[in-house]
Amino acid sequence: MDGVTAEKLTLTFNGPLEAGVRAVAVLGAAFPRSFDIQRLTALDYLLVRTEQLGGPDDLHPSAPIKTPATEVRRKLVQQSLMLMMARDLVVREVHAHGICYSAGETASFFLNSLQTPYMTALKERASWLVAFLANYTDAESDALMRKFFDNWVMEFHAIENSLGVE
Repeated sequence: MDGVTAEKLTLTFNGPLEAGVRAVAVLGAAFPRSFDIQRLTALDYLLVRTEQLGGPDDLHPSAPIKTPATEVRRKLVQQSLMLMMARDLVVREVHAHGICYSAGETASFFLNSLQTPYMTALKERASWLVAFLANYTDAESDALMRKFFDNWVMEFHAIENSLGVE
């Protein structure tokens, strides 16, 4: 044997393909509306955590720290949008106020073809989330995400303190 190769870390639920499918689900539910990268990053976080908004059970299992991790998530969402644009599932639009993304020409067909229990639950939560946030202004949406970030900071400090970190 020449050597042992390190096992590649898998990012269950958090690779560009998975995040791209989540983006298509949200954009499909919101069609014809479009969102900028900041809003899509927040929606990606909230889509799997609808219970925290008083909605359906969370789609993904709970983790000890429920960080929005916006800097990491934003990069992932950008990668996922590029992947989905290459498949005509997402369209990039340039407006006077910036770059936004909407569901592409084949998004509806793609979403309708996915019938697994997970995908059915994902699409239901995407529809619920879009309806829940429909009347939120940008400022109200930003305040909602700040609340989640503030909660994460408090959780992180509690864990640091329990580990004796100063």
